[in-house]
Amino acid sequence: MSGADDQTLATSSSDDWTWLSRYTEARIALGRCGPGLPTSAHLSFQAAHAEARDAVLKPFDAKQFAADVTARNWPALAVHSRAVDRATYLQRPDEGRLLSLESEALLSEPRAPADVVLVVADGLSSRAVQVNALPVLEALMPLLAATGRRLSPIIVASQARVALGDHVGELLGASASIILIGERPGLSAADSLGLYLTWLPRRGRVDSERNCISNVRQGGLAPEDAAKQAAELIERMFLHQAAGVSLARLPQLPALDDGGA
Repeated sequence: MSGADDQTLATSSSDDWTWLSRYTEARIALGRCGPGLPTSAHLSFQAAHAEARDAVLKPFDAKQFAADVTARNWPALAVHSRAVDRATYLQRPDEGRLLSLESEALLSEPRAPADVVLVVADGLSSRAVQVNALPVLEALMPLLAATGRRLSPIIVASQARVALGDHVGELLGASASIILIGERPGLSAADSLGLYLTWLPRRGRVDSERNCISNVRQGGLAPEDAAKQAAELIERMFLHQAAGVSLARLPQLPALDDGGA
């Protein structure tokens, strides 16, 4: 069958709700070519799958990212989880939840306790961090600084899972933590960043004790909006001394002043 015949058959077999595809990046209304997909849809799927694999496997340059942070006059420290390489990270999630002994020693050095600790971690998409983390920080740091609370150096973590923020927060004596981390890539987005916020981060915290802001990327939640949501959540955490499910059951604060816009 020629490419033209393929396209004609795909068009004639389209679903009535093809128009919905204009409003989402999800893989809907792809058409049909006999019992299978049109060639273009099949190739698009293969490309998206390769992009997702690349996002997971591409190395994260933590030292360069820390240098980029420092260039903005924010102190930064690069750390590593106990997962010694990417293969270990993918096969042993528990190793990604704890700091390596060297990093644990680094963060155990005497320093003033922080009210809020910030962690940037590669997670399952280093691409998400490289593209979206700095824009989020650029919007978030002024909002946090305006509260007068003590902020930790920005901890840049390699081979890290969400719970690594608990280990970091425990060592730094933090009241609250925010970890910016690459989310698991999907077949419509390989660069999605997530923010996880925890009250009294300590080892042993569970997911129901966190708040999550997800899908931060172009085409998803804008970095500025994610930063504003995170700052508002931090204010609620300090007010109620709670996070996660416990915080969700409590009344909302008024939104942060947006300057009259």
